Amino acid sequence: MRRDFDRLITEAEGRPLAGWDFSWLGERMQTEPLPWDFDALVDGRARAAPDLLDLGTGGGEWLSSLPYRPPRTVATEAWPSNVAVAAARLAPLGIDVVQVEPARENVEQAARETSGRLPFPAEAFHLIVNRHESYVPAEIARVLGPGGTFLTQQLAPGSDEFARLLDTAAPATSTFELDLAVRQLEAAGLEVTDCAEGRQTVTFADVGALAWYLRAIPWALPRFDPDSFRDKLRKLHESDEPLQASLYGFWLEAVHH
Repeated sequence: MRRDFDRLITEAEGRPLAGWDFSWLGERMQTEPLPWDFDALVDGRARAAPDLLDLGTGGGEWLSSLPYRPPRTVATEAWPSNVAVAAARLAPLGIDVVQVEPARENVEQAARETSGRLPFPAEAFHLIVNRHESYVPAEIARVLGPGGTFLTQQLAPGSDEFARLLDTAAPATSTFELDLAVRQLEAAGLEVTDCAEGRQTVTFADVGALAWYLRAIPWALPRFDPDSFRDKLRKLHESDEPLQASLYGFWLEAVHH
């Protein structure tokens, strides 16, 4: 039975935003994963590394769920509201959370980027992981020790897809793609040793789940809020159109010789 529209939107507007935990949506949000297992890739490298730096940990949900973490594991987070959430989750696991300045989006970075400096000495880590967060390649190269590994998975926000669903103009943004990531890291002196591209499909069971997701991921559709898009959300609610978005993603591994 279809849930009441007004109740769905009220819930989406009132549900708190903290960390990157979407589990409360349950089966209302279904994800067809990217064609690789990033957790497994990280796990394999982590078991052979003495330390690990997780960039952009959010609320620490993903890092805390890893089956193995090296004895020295550190996390960074740029969003102030997430720092306390991450610290509460990770401190009991012996993981320090360090607040950092955000890096500009990779597609906007200058050749000598000054944002996103990491507050660590040179060659401080043997494994750096980054899941869906912008980063400055020169800082990765500086903080990564000789023979160290950088692993990242990036997922596009799907702005065109969400704009199509809500019949609105897509924001004028560029997608961070694998080719650019490789060029940036190689320019910083790292060697990309493995990589792949793919797509992830996200399906929402109702407009309430979609609206809350877009609140939680504001860069997916800037200027979105459930009240302003109420008429378009109602139209979607009353239609049989699948609430689905296909998101571009890639992963890569780079090493510091």
